[in-house]
Amino acid sequence: MMNWLRAVALFTLLAISNSAYAAASPAETRMARYVTADRPYGEALLERLVNQNSGTLNSEGVRIVGQMMRTELEGLGFTVEWVDGTPFNRAGHIIATHVGNGRGKRVLMIGHLDTVFEADSPFQTYSVAGNIATGPGVGDDKGGLVVIIGILRAMRDAGTLANADIKVVLTGDEERMGSPVSLSRGDLVAAAQWADVALEYENLVRDATHDYGTIARRSSSNWQINIHSESGHSSGIFSDGVGYGAIYEMSRILDSFRRELREPNLTYNVSLVAGGTPAQFDTTLERADGRGKTNIIPADAVARGDLRSLTVEQDARVRARMTEIVAAHLPGTSGEIVFDDGYPPMSPTPGNQALLDQLNIVNRDMRLAEMPALPPIRRGAADSGFAAPYVDTLGGLGPSANGSHAVGETLELDTIPLMALRSAVLISRLSRQPRPVS
Repeated sequence: MMNWLRAVALFTLLAISNSAYAAASPAETRMARYVTADRPYGEALLERLVNQNSGTLNSEGVRIVGQMMRTELEGLGFTVEWVDGTPFNRAGHIIATHVGNGRGKRVLMIGHLDTVFEADSPFQTYSVAGNIATGPGVGDDKGGLVVIIGILRAMRDAGTLANADIKVVLTGDEERMGSPVSLSRGDLVAAAQWADVALEYENLVRDATHDYGTIARRSSSNWQINIHSESGHSSGIFSDGVGYGAIYEMSRILDSFRRELREPNLTYNVSLVAGGTPAQFDTTLERADGRGKTNIIPADAVARGDLRSLTVEQDARVRARMTEIVAAHLPGTSGEIVFDDGYPPMSPTPGNQALLDQLNIVNRDMRLAEMPALPPIRRGAADSGFAAPYVDTLGGLGPSANGSHAVGETLELDTIPLMALRSAVLISRLSRQPRPVS
């Protein structure tokens, strides 16, 4: 793949020497030059953001990062509101609004302020080696925040921001969503209902041959199984009076999941299991305790895992089948499965594909590599799932990053201006397209 900076230089040279050669406008050519010149500004902002810890539960740190972004957005002419997160047990969110001429499509830009690295993590510091930056949340999602600012700065420089109607929603709890969801995601849903297009700035997925556009992301929800059984001396196992015990019942259920539920774009991980007399989860649901002796039939078994699906219909169908499997109890046992809703799917739609098609027109006009749609099995859930039921949505528009959620997370610095250019041109064009008649 051609280095994108060389591609932009070639594009600019051709556009200057033969204006009929490129479909890009003078403003778009200006943006191509600007994002390259603005790279030091973005990298300095990235360093400041990464060096401020903003683990989801570090409310003060999230608020400080929010203030950094507020300063940037207000400097670009946005009206910025801080939504206090106390009602949903989190720090809060940024809602920023830019009022344009009211005639073009309304664009929602989505990112998040928090990271998975809490204040007690040993991974706290930003560093750079050549084109690679390393640091907590450098790609997920502080690199995305920098891309958002780079987009808006390029549009302002080219004169296309003035007429654009844009909302920027930066959640403070994407990694550990606050509860109730109706409050923690109510402002994001309202912004999606206002918008005509939603663009999400988590990291770009790329390989040796392609950068990919995300037109679908799978859901993420949790489930828990609680099993109870008759107990007694182990010599009575399988008898009519006692039955099979809780651990055999749990084993039947989990193996039935493994054998019966498989289908495309669906995964269902079992993350934690315990059995004994008794067995239970602690109040945080992050540890389990099981006690017992080999001569006691276990009275309890508990299991917890996640479920990821591509569509609401798939999710409902699979949940129903899981419930049926649990209900077919072995003798002497009883139990239930409980589902805990998390992130809904960003299902693939013709509208999402059409939005990627528009981005690929931008790529062709700017002499950048086109982006095929990423197979949804390769992405996890994100806040874009809350916008997708209401508006055409495109995700993965942040910079290229690797090792998200792990110590040593990295980002390719030259993809910050690349992704800023792609979106700056796309949003500028969308802002000139008439809004659909409702």
